[in-house]
Amino acid sequence: MVTSLYLSGDPEADRLLSEDPLALLIGMVLDQQIPLERAFSSPRDLRDRLGGKLDAGLIASMGPEKLAAVFAERPALHRFPASNAQRVQQLCQIVTEEYGGDASLIWRDASSGAELLERVQALPGFGQQKAKIFVALLGKQMGVRPPGWQEASRPFGDRGTTYSVADITSAESLAKVRAHKAQLKAAVKAAKAGN
Repeated sequence: MVTSLYLSGDPEADRLLSEDPLALLIGMVLDQQIPLERAFSSPRDLRDRLGGKLDAGLIASMGPEKLAAVFAERPALHRFPASNAQRVQQLCQIVTEEYGGDASLIWRDASSGAELLERVQALPGFGQQKAKIFVALLGKQMGVRPPGWQEASRPFGDRGTTYSVADITSAESLAKVRAHKAQLKAAVKAAKAGN
């Protein structure tokens, strides 16, 4: 059974994220400095621009300038197309060289949450927080739950939270995640103003 993700707001793009592990990884890489709906619809647009298939080997072997041009086509796949094309290409090189072109192997045979977190954190564009969020997304929505996954992804893996994309399953939960992020930004702003 394939889980239906609700991240891009577009049923076709969400279906691709749900069915194609590489698309989900690419969306997660792009989820910074742009609206999350754009980040998670970009893998579909990239697939369409590359002839209808996301192939890690193809992306890994493309000329960097050519891939950057694909990212920059209007509408651009990211606010910073060149640097994100490079990041996605590096991701695809790792998927090709270390996982035989199958992105799902990054998580499919992880023996523990700690190992899964370490694997994800080793990918380009995944700092510690983003890696934890991705592990939480895999656990909460994709059924990828090696022993210790919640601890490894804490606090994002905790039940009942509305902290991140790991918790978005509907328009209502998206609004709650956005409200939580707005509260965090307001608290940071207030703390800076108090100093």
